[in-house]
Amino acid sequence: MRYNADRISKEEYAAQEARAIKEEKELEIQRLRELQERAADRQGEIDALRAKRAFEEGERRHRREELEKAEMRRGQATDLDICRRRQFVEREVMLASQAKAERDEFLRIIQKQKEMEEEERQITTQKQHAFRSHASTIRDQICINTEGKKQTRLDYLEEGRKVRQRIEDERLKVEGIKAHKLQGLKDIGIAEKY
Repeated sequence: MRYNADRISKEEYAAQEARAIKEEKELEIQRLRELQERAADRQGEIDALRAKRAFEEGERRHRREELEKAEMRRGQATDLDICRRRQFVEREVMLASQAKAERDEFLRIIQKQKEMEEEERQITTQKQHAFRSHASTIRDQICINTEGKKQTRLDYLEEGRKVRQRIEDERLKVEGIKAHKLQGLKDIGIAEKY
């Protein structure tokens, strides 16, 4: 009877001890699970923070790239505007230089025409003076030789005719030169009134 009581007491003790060990293990497991959960939560927070930082860095990089692109576009637009302005100025300078050259050429032609007209006028005046002088000489000679030297008078008259013919030929030559010059001016677009 005492043996049975001792055996039962030992079994109960063993059972209690086993339960205590089991409870202790369960507590340890629960504690480890809690540690794992806390570690997982911590890792999640770290991952979330890293993801947030990576997103923010991506946003900053994107904004920085957009700003750089916008700055580059502004720079290109400025360069293009400067290039266009330079081309405009160069074209204006070229047109002004061309207009000046054309005006100088026009004035040179007009001056040349005036010089030619003056030269022609002087030649005509000289010829008219020579003709009048010669005609006067002929008239004087005719008056002096009214009673004689008919042949000499006729020779003078013939000489006068030749002189007039030469003057007429010279006048026609001058008119031809003048007409040719005027046609040349018309061909390059200069009005006849100049």
